[in-house]
Amino acid sequence: MVAQVTARSRGEVQGHCPFCARSLALTFHHLIPRKVHRRPRFRRRYDAAELARGVYCCRDCHDAIHATYPEMELASRLNSPAALAQDAALQRHFAWLARQRRAPG
Repeated sequence: MVAQVTARSRGEVQGHCPFCARSLALTFHHLIPRKVHRRPRFRRRYDAAELARGVYCCRDCHDAIHATYPEMELASRLNSPAALAQDAALQRHFAWLARQRRAPG
C-alpha cells in the first residue's frame, strides 16, 4: 500500500518511489490536482484536507502521471495511490522506469 501524506508534511524528500521503487528525490503529487480544486464540483465533494492529500513519488513517475492523463481524469478516476498503481498504462511506464538507471549527479 502506498502511504498518503497531508499538506503539512509536503516538501522534497529522499526515499523510494512507491511506483517505480527507485531510490531518489521524491516530489509531492496531489491526488486531486490543484488545478481542479476551485471547481464547485470538487469543493462540494471534498473538504480542504482531502483536497490537500497526496503521495510522494519520483519526478519521472510524477511527470508520467500528468503526461498520461488530463487533470479531470486524475481528479475523478485516479485520485488514490492504489488507483494510480493499478492503472494499466501507468503500470507499464512505472515498470519501464524501474529498469532505468538514474543519471549521476
